[in-house]
Amino acid sequence: MNDFNQKLAFWQAASPSKEAGINNIQIPGKIDHIIWQTRYKTPTAYELDLVNALISAFSKGITDLEPLVASLNEQGLRQESGEVWTSASFQTEMQRLGY
Repeated sequence: MNDFNQKLAFWQAASPSKEAGINNIQIPGKIDHIIWQTRYKTPTAYELDLVNALISAFSKGITDLEPLVASLNEQGLRQESGEVWTSASFQTEMQRLGY
């Protein structure tokens, strides 16, 4: 079983796919349900580390942006570039990742 949706990966290319759209990702009556229906690729180690750091922060009751960013930095998680997090960089990264 795949850990991402291969059809979705093809569909999210820089230029629109002629094959994407209605009846392609899910053909009625012929749906192959996969666990990761909305993933277009396998998460990277960086993305998984970010998820775990966010889970840790949320489990401590942190919900506001500034304390969340501080928690990521305190946990030692850095941006993919190696820089510490700021509120602006966190928001940019969440937009890039699509969360």
